Amino acid sequence: MKTSRIITSDIHDPLCEKQAELLIFGTPKERLDFYRREIQYETSLLAGRTNSYLTAQSFLVIAYASSMANSNENWGAVFTLVVPALFTLLGIISSLHAWPGIRASATIIEHWHYKQEQLLRSDPEFGHAYDDSPLFSEKEASRESTYKSLLFFLRSPWLFIVFWGVLGVFSIWLQLPSANV
Repeated sequence: MKTSRIITSDIHDPLCEKQAELLIFGTPKERLDFYRREIQYETSLLAGRTNSYLTAQSFLVIAYASSMANSNENWGAVFTLVVPALFTLLGIISSLHAWPGIRASATIIEHWHYKQEQLLRSDPEFGHAYDDSPLFSEKEASRESTYKSLLFFLRSPWLFIVFWGVLGVFSIWLQLPSANV
């Protein structure tokens, strides 16, 4: 396995870091624009991931409901015992696989919101609009409000895991007596 390393010096020079930062961002406005573009990009990624995940889950729910409605006399009882349980397992596994991507995007969004908040706090003139009112209120710019805005995305996989667990137990409980296994 080939590994790569980033070579850095052991000397920590704040002046060099500040100069490098000035080369990347000329003004605080450019930095704020960069942070906002990153937030917008990551939010779009998160929305896309969640949209794909919820679409897949909705199709699984439809397939689960259809498989529970099987009324074939010869093999319907075994089918409605096994197939819904497999859909339940697939729903749980897909939720567990969706979680890391959703959590990573949410963490990145929180990071960029934090950077934006620090920028606005570090430069008082820049943090206020021309009429001396704040660009963001304390409530809007807090980490807590950012986290609350991401809760839907973060909770969706876990809610579906619980949902699939309940459906799986329900389908087995409902079909086991009539399966004649």
